[in-house]
Amino acid sequence: MIEGVKHIVAVASGKGGVGKSTVTVNLALAAAAEGYRVGILDADIHGPSQAQMLGVGEGVRPQAAGENRMRPLEAHGIQAMSMAFMVDIREPMVWRGPMVAGAFQQLLTQTVWDDVDVLFIDMPPGTGDIQLTLAQKVPVDGAVIVTTPQDIALLDARKGIEMFRKVNVPVLGVVENMSLHVCSQCGHSEPIFGEGGGERIAGEYDTRVLGQLPLTLAIREQADGGRPTVVAEPQSDVTATFRDMARQVVEQLAEQGSEGPSISFSDD
Repeated sequence: MIEGVKHIVAVASGKGGVGKSTVTVNLALAAAAEGYRVGILDADIHGPSQAQMLGVGEGVRPQAAGENRMRPLEAHGIQAMSMAFMVDIREPMVWRGPMVAGAFQQLLTQTVWDDVDVLFIDMPPGTGDIQLTLAQKVPVDGAVIVTTPQDIALLDARKGIEMFRKVNVPVLGVVENMSLHVCSQCGHSEPIFGEGGGERIAGEYDTRVLGQLPLTLAIREQADGGRPTVVAEPQSDVTATFRDMARQVVEQLAEQGSEGPSISFSDD
């Protein structure tokens, strides 16, 4: 177990560019809106994006908490840790695999999380070093797979699901991102990346579609601007979808009856 953390959920995708980090930050904020204490760990060492999405300014560093320990930063009511808080994010991280895996492990084990119900880990795309380190060193309670309905994305999402299966991590569900585009001018809706892919893959692997998210300018702009949709538009349909997804994730964690204090549900 990681000290100060009750449950760990990895948010992963087989390939980049499917909106995994945007889904992770909104899912984390939605769980916080549902009344849980939430942390987010940005495990993408080469391309950390959570600092910008959470509106943490460049150069903001975590406080030390004793020798080789540090406190997570707070943003929008959730605890956060990222490589972006350690280095100049304009400089490329030209590192080999073992260094990347080592950095990830340090972020994970040297952060002093404060009584977190759910820690969401924003995984880098693919099935490489970080994923292996996570599987071997961390008691992950479940994984959420982010995909688009596009065939090539689904192909890679399958690899992600298979990887978690191999290491006995339950897949809590699939998030189908960019599933429909609605024209802001005329209201016409069109499945640009195809349709039904999330359901097909969920059926194939006996898991569920946690939710479908539209391809909209607002979701991207809000995340880029440091105020993700759940914070920027708490009453919107998109936020309602994220909150529903967060509830499904937490319910499944509670059903597992994993070790440690169970999560209690609030009525609000």
